[in-house]
Amino acid sequence: MNLTLQQLQLIMPAATRASLFLDPLNAAMQEFGIDTRLRIAAFLSQVGHESGQFRFMEELASGAAYDNRADLGNTNPEAIRIAAAHGSAPGRFWKGHGPIQITGYLNHLAVMMALELDCVEQPRLLCEPVHGCRAAGWFWKVNGLAKWADAGDIDGVSDVVNRGKKTAAIGDSNGFAERKAIYDRALKVIP
Repeated sequence: MNLTLQQLQLIMPAATRASLFLDPLNAAMQEFGIDTRLRIAAFLSQVGHESGQFRFMEELASGAAYDNRADLGNTNPEAIRIAAAHGSAPGRFWKGHGPIQITGYLNHLAVMMALELDCVEQPRLLCEPVHGCRAAGWFWKVNGLAKWADAGDIDGVSDVVNRGKKTAAIGDSNGFAERKAIYDRALKVIP
């Protein structure tokens, strides 16, 4: 099932660059088995929120908060060496890229291995629509997000994509309200 430009614009009304992402998005969804109404809606809710409806292909924050994140591989000596060779620190160099915001040395390395794309040395390659959409589809598949999508569990999908904690005191820390709004619009638009 391929989305039309009109459908994508109804789902993401702020996506002024929707036409640049339509074909790469459809190709990535086909490649990675995002091929049912529930899966497409859940996938679009995540890439829509994470990218500001395709306005931002690189995380807005500096990435400094990730510099010492061992879980992202950013303390790995090789990560430190590569980032330094580019005049950066690991968290800043491998901050979120692409419509799903692939973050950290290890995630960029995994994308490179899976998609045969040197986004370790050139992380901004994931900012290009084709590579970014493929990386988002890869992330979807390797994290098994179809099982939550198939169950209609948009909260579960959102927790895997962005493990932000939602509490009454903090409110909507991982953008769940926007993710859910995009998801609901998608379910209305996709037959």
